[in-house]
Amino acid sequence: MIPLSFAQQRLWFLHRLDGANATYNLPLALRLTGNVDDAALQLALGDLVSRHESLRTIFPDTDDEPQQIILPAEKADFVLERAQARQATLATQLAEAADHCFELTREIPFRAWLFRIDPQQHVLLLLCHHIASDGWSLAPLVRDLSVAYAARCQGKPPAWEPLPVQYADYTLWQRELLGDENDPDSTGGRQLAYWKQALADLPEQLELPTDRPRPPVSSYRGESIAFQLDAQLHQGLTALARQGGGSLFMVLQAALATLFTRLGAGTDIPLGCPIAGRTDEALNDLVGFFLNTLVLRTDTSGNPRFDELLQRVRETNLSAYEHQDLPFERLVEVLNPVRSMARHPLFQVTLVFQNNARASVELPGIETAFEPIAIHSAKVDLSFTLWEERNKQGGLNGISGRVEFSADLFDRSTVTWMLEHLKSVLRTVAAHPGTRLFQIPLPSPVSPATAAPARPRPTQPYTEFTRDDIEQSLTARFEAQVRRDPTAVAITHQDSSWSYADLDRKANGIANALCQRLGAGAGRVMLLFGHGAEMIAAMLGVLKAGKTYVPLDPLHPVERLRFMLADSEGEALICESALTALASSIGAQRDIPVFDPSTISPAERCAAQRDSRTPTYILYTSGTTGQPKGVVQIDRNVLHFIATYTNALHLSAGDRLTLFSSYGFDASVMDIYGALLNGASLHVLDLREAGFTRIREWLHRHQITVWHSTPTVFRLGAMGLHAQKASSTRLVVLGGEESTPADLDLLRKNFEPNCLLVNGYGPTESTVTVQFFADAQTNSNGMRLPIGHPVESTHIALLDPDGQPTDVFGELAICSDFIARGYLNRPGLTAERFVANPFGAPGSRMYRTGDLARWRPDGVLDFLGRADQQVKIRGFRIEPG
Repeated sequence: MIPLSFAQQRLWFLHRLDGANATYNLPLALRLTGNVDDAALQLALGDLVSRHESLRTIFPDTDDEPQQIILPAEKADFVLERAQARQATLATQLAEAADHCFELTREIPFRAWLFRIDPQQHVLLLLCHHIASDGWSLAPLVRDLSVAYAARCQGKPPAWEPLPVQYADYTLWQRELLGDENDPDSTGGRQLAYWKQALADLPEQLELPTDRPRPPVSSYRGESIAFQLDAQLHQGLTALARQGGGSLFMVLQAALATLFTRLGAGTDIPLGCPIAGRTDEALNDLVGFFLNTLVLRTDTSGNPRFDELLQRVRETNLSAYEHQDLPFERLVEVLNPVRSMARHPLFQVTLVFQNNARASVELPGIETAFEPIAIHSAKVDLSFTLWEERNKQGGLNGISGRVEFSADLFDRSTVTWMLEHLKSVLRTVAAHPGTRLFQIPLPSPVSPATAAPARPRPTQPYTEFTRDDIEQSLTARFEAQVRRDPTAVAITHQDSSWSYADLDRKANGIANALCQRLGAGAGRVMLLFGHGAEMIAAMLGVLKAGKTYVPLDPLHPVERLRFMLADSEGEALICESALTALASSIGAQRDIPVFDPSTISPAERCAAQRDSRTPTYILYTSGTTGQPKGVVQIDRNVLHFIATYTNALHLSAGDRLTLFSSYGFDASVMDIYGALLNGASLHVLDLREAGFTRIREWLHRHQITVWHSTPTVFRLGAMGLHAQKASSTRLVVLGGEESTPADLDLLRKNFEPNCLLVNGYGPTESTVTVQFFADAQTNSNGMRLPIGHPVESTHIALLDPDGQPTDVFGELAICSDFIARGYLNRPGLTAERFVANPFGAPGSRMYRTGDLARWRPDGVLDFLGRADQQVKIRGFRIEPG
């Protein structure tokens, strides 16, 4: 019994698992111009099968250890298949033939086709399965074909020297070379110990900028794109390699790792890099699967200069080359990474640099040229193959390349975009090798103005919220709506409704009570309410008194509420009647008055004053350390936010908005003021009490036009609709959590075709900053829903690990005149996160969110998650916000 080599064992296992497929086919097509002696060609190909045992080997099914059976040449059943072709259909015919599925248990792993275009034009397709061949094998294969064809044209068998060994000899020698892995002094033992240490804590999966989620089982569907690097860049990269004491391959590896880091894949970049595996000269002329794959790990952490990164790569690779004998397949067995049918183990990207001699074909009386073949399979997510071009004098003449990509994951346009970025990295480092990784310029994404297809937008008539409208107090804008239509419904809650006049009078009464007790003007008032209309009257009452409100959620722990009261130095507390006992407990350590709105009489007006710079509210966020942080916003910022929200969504007095969110979260600001500053009606529903079973009836009864919630609430609410369309809703606005393409699918199923989904992003420090609009026609096959484009008067910057602006991926920073003042009583954290804006006028500020984001090729922004201290996300460690 002849065992399989380690490399063959893996392909044999995949063949048994997946069945016959074309994923591991190696095609080679030759255009033959001239008189082809097809009888001589048939005999010559038979000579190849006779000479190389690997081409006449089968791999039968067995319950024991897999084995290979070498067939006698006369029983190999090899036939040159002949077919008629036209130039117009040739590419399709070649691709179809190259997709032949070898049944390895009974079929030899080598086939050939001769396509006749006309008497002087033929194309010869040679097809090997990878289990019997590799890239290096193509050179001896066509060289032997040249010798055999020339001899057969003269009526003689080829007179070549016998091969010193065959592939079966290698499979036995490989096991002898490695020895017993349990012996630490054996080759296998030493190399296994090395790789265990070298690949410790390897990322389970490289996070690439895919267009679609990874399917549970890879289809291995693929495409390829060819690319070129010019001679000048070739010379520059070669010089860089020489200066660094490395190889051109090392430069390409460092550049590819740089690219992936810049695109958000992290700072630990493993690449699968095949090596020839022919460590003995006796193997050089054999056709067979000698290839071994090294997992070469690149550490890009610390934003090093490229020449420093190149030295890291050099040191890592030289050590790996000294331990190249251990088969990759054995390494996978021992390391036993988390297995998945969705991805390749240990690496998902390969880099191949073909520096062996190019195959040369010389057939008597025939001009030969290599014919391209379309690739329809992909073994890994991305596979970069490059080779040097030489001019007639042997000088450097450019680098040619091809990238194969998984069609499960990527669109062709995205891979083209990545190639442009790779070229930009290579051009920069060839000219300026001392450039730090995050300072290497990358091509800008498509601008929102030119991105295609056009983004859907609301078409409903509305009155623009102008820049002048934000230079007033928030209460002045509200009171203008009261004067415009005092009888219009402002709020509905449960079975009651308040008109704008009712709400105004109730707020005036609360404002007067505060002014009588505390005096008019600045001050902070705590609000303690459940989910209802009374809380909104209290909010407006505090504002009308010229003061700042601080919402307290009664569901939060008492100690947290006491901290917020003490931290904000609240001078009064307003609460609903049912919460007076909790209010007393919270305020027990501070002698502050407690107001019950139900005991306060409405009033026609309040004389207190406020302006656009008066603080509106202090909202406490949880923070990454567990201690809440108070975010202070002023009227002007809130009005700017509502202006951009109004203009983007075309909000008008005819709209009916939901309020699901607690008023302690900034999401409630969108709903409350989005309605009340535009004369619309606000419909309050406490989902914790009402549940989702009656959501469809509630939406229909109130004819809701704008739904706003977190994606989680939306998903539960959509289930409550039972696939019966919410016909009145024109907008579903999501935020606070990451939205997914499944949310868009729910929109299609449960809402009318003209209903738009709006995916928004904005921390409390800036409220909504970017928005993405989608409709029923929007592609929802992607990895995630993007968060979109910056709102008016807002610039988005991405920052590198040193806090410097970068191009495609980084920490998201918000540049605007309308971000929060900072964190209450936290000057150090305020100075850390609210920094000088390098893009704006002197004195302008920028807020560093601590979130990770990436510009997509179409010019919209993807949110990639939070980066918290001591938590590794996608390979990055970034300080918290």
